[in-house]
Amino acid sequence: MLRRFILFAAAIPCLFAQSKKEFDVATIKPNAEKDNRFMMPGGPQGGTYRATGVTLKMLIMYAYRVPAAFQVSGGPSWIGTERWDIQAKVDGETTPRDRFVQMLRALLEDRFQLKVRRETKEMPVYKLVVAKSGSKLALHSGDQPKPEDRLRMGFGSMRFQDSGLGALAYQLSLQLGRKVIDKTGLTGEYDFTLEWAPEPCQGGLESIGLPPDPNLKFPPADPNSPSLFTAVQEQLGLKLESQKGPVEMMVIDHVERPSEN
Repeated sequence: MLRRFILFAAAIPCLFAQSKKEFDVATIKPNAEKDNRFMMPGGPQGGTYRATGVTLKMLIMYAYRVPAAFQVSGGPSWIGTERWDIQAKVDGETTPRDRFVQMLRALLEDRFQLKVRRETKEMPVYKLVVAKSGSKLALHSGDQPKPEDRLRMGFGSMRFQDSGLGALAYQLSLQLGRKVIDKTGLTGEYDFTLEWAPEPCQGGLESIGLPPDPNLKFPPADPNSPSLFTAVQEQLGLKLESQKGPVEMMVIDHVERPSEN
């Protein structure tokens, strides 16, 4: 029995090392560049994590797995406008995603004094259903596309390959700033293209937690192109219906700008 206890006690430091949830060293500085470029990789590379020109709202979305910016509420306006550069060192060449997310949360809670909570609210949502005319979607046929080819985004266009309608509902949520719930009952994988005339309030950098870029210019929308709602119905045989439903929100109870490193 004593021998087992000694072996267990000797293993404790290793257990803590494996479950470590903090970066070895981390710096957070205001982004000095004015070009509005950003970079936020999904994890460390070669033992170092670098994020450039990111907002706190973007970091919260990634660290707490919040699908869209409109699902982050509370906090001052600067969380979505002020940009930061982060450089952090981790022990080892590779870091599992779940562990990295925990480390990023710990960093935000420490440096930004961030306190958040999840809350489900009854809010306006859109229900995606099959239109009375019937679905116009074609099932995917052929080889499985490369991951980067499953979704192609353009100004007023989306092209999906071998994709379920959950992916469409998510992209529509980003465009409309409101949760879209797939209620079509269609479970296949489809190839389809959606083209519409974007409105100023749709999509944009704000949907991913960034401030609008005044230097970003888009071509004028084709006045003959349909609205997003009309395009969904005419091109896909689906329909967006407004209603109320539960939406999981990330509520910010407290946050401060980070102290000097």
